[in-house]
Amino acid sequence: MRIAVTTPMGHVGRHVTTMLIRAGVRPLLLARSPEKIPQTARSHADVVQADSTNPDQVTAATHGVDALYWVDPSVLSADPLADYAAATHAMVEAVTANRIGRVVFQSSVGAEKRHGVGEIDGLAATEVALDGLDADVTHLRCGYFFTNLLLDIEAVRQGSVQTVLPPDHAFSWVAPRDIAEVATLRLLNTAWSGHRIQAVHGPQDLSWQQVANILSVQVGHPVRVEQISDEAMREQYLTAGMPPGMADAVLGMSTGLRDDFEPEQPRSLATTTPTTLTSWIHDELLPEL
Repeated sequence: MRIAVTTPMGHVGRHVTTMLIRAGVRPLLLARSPEKIPQTARSHADVVQADSTNPDQVTAATHGVDALYWVDPSVLSADPLADYAAATHAMVEAVTANRIGRVVFQSSVGAEKRHGVGEIDGLAATEVALDGLDADVTHLRCGYFFTNLLLDIEAVRQGSVQTVLPPDHAFSWVAPRDIAEVATLRLLNTAWSGHRIQAVHGPQDLSWQQVANILSVQVGHPVRVEQISDEAMREQYLTAGMPPGMADAVLGMSTGLRDDFEPEQPRSLATTTPTTLTSWIHDELLPEL
């Protein structure tokens, strides 16, 4: 079985890569910068240079592939939705030209709204495009990544994290490694067919207040949560160097899921994954503090 993996060194993709290798598969890794892939992975995988927004490169790279793990690459951009559209076009061209039979797509909770959720709108458009193909497709509707806390690491050090969401608003949080496990099992399992949605919700829904409480215990000093205005958060994004279009798209991922949103897929045994926030903090956040 020939399985291709995009963003193989991303938060999820690096785990998909190693899990496939452990399963006895030699994955095909599509990378914009192949030299960044560690030799430990390169020894057990085939690596090809391909920009996910370039249809010719993606089509050439995926020739002979049976299954594809696809991620719309998120990069600092003045128009991230246009970049997602370009990546979607490249993927559609490759799947069609190479008759790739199965695709597992890393989407997000909120994609079911289709519009009004900032950067997630780009993932929704990819879902729609994939559902129009003659291929077996699974959309992974993932919760909020634990690894997003790494972007707030200085704030955690200072004892305060900020959000535009109400502090007691609970939503799904998930470890990227758990997403990778679900993705890898889907890639290796040939028993399913058709177009499917698989939510990945993590072990429990958490509010920012609960997250701050867990952080306080684990990092050894109080961490409080502060709700700020949409305008203040956007200004922070701009100050950090985001182009206005990117700032709006990132902010929209929170504001679009803030008011009366209920995920299309309810939490169940199939959507609940095991890694707790406490465990992830010990493994990945504390070493960075």
